[in-house]
Amino acid sequence: MTLKPLADRVVIKMVEVEETTKSGIILTAASKEKPQVAQVIAVGPGGNVDGKEIVMHVKVGDKVITSKYSGTEVKIDDEELIIVRQNDILAIVD
Repeated sequence: MTLKPLADRVVIKMVEVEETTKSGIILTAASKEKPQVAQVIAVGPGGNVDGKEIVMHVKVGDKVITSKYSGTEVKIDDEELIIVRQNDILAIVD
C-alpha cells in the first residue's frame, strides 16, 4: 500500500542518526535523545490551502528536520511513517 498526501502534507520516515564523540565512541539513537531528522517519502501537490497559495519546497528523498511533536503517526506494511504539514518542517538537511 502507498500513501499519497493531500494539499500541503508530506509523508516522512524517521532516520536513525549515529553520532561519534570526540573520543571516538559511537552513540546510537537509543542512548540519547535523537534529533527529529527524517527522510521525505511522499509530497502533496500544494495548491490553495485555507485561502492561501501553497508552493511545496520539499521533494521526495530530501532529509528534513521537523518540529518535535508534529504530525500523525501511521503504520503501513510494518513501516512507521509520519504525515506532517509542510510548515511543520523546519529545515532541509544537505
